[in-house]
Amino acid sequence: MDLEVGAIVAGKITGITKFGAFVTIAPGKSGLVHISEIASTYVNDIREYLAEGQEVMVKITGVDQSGRLNLSIKAATAEPQERVRTNYQPKPQSETPEPAFEDKLKRFMQDSDKKISGSKLYSDKKGARRRGR
Repeated sequence: MDLEVGAIVAGKITGITKFGAFVTIAPGKSGLVHISEIASTYVNDIREYLAEGQEVMVKITGVDQSGRLNLSIKAATAEPQERVRTNYQPKPQSETPEPAFEDKLKRFMQDSDKKISGSKLYSDKKGARRRGR
């Protein structure tokens, strides 16, 4: 059996953990399908997608220095479509245009100056009372 990176082979799930599933693809040869490589959607519980003893098609995505195989179920299935948000709703255009950055900055500076001057008056009054005036 040809076990090179990029090959798509049949395998049998021999174990399931919280981080992935172990798949035997040949006698004495097994690898791990990481939870992120099981489906093209978010996988919370692997057992919702896979069961021990199930036959699956996997793609060999890599071999590490220890000789362990990295496998992917989602890469072995039909080529993934472009990830397009199907529930995309464009933001409705408001009647009033959004103010420019300079206008926002000017308003912020004015508000900031008001707050600072108000706090100075308060601290001046508070300090005068403490000194006995």
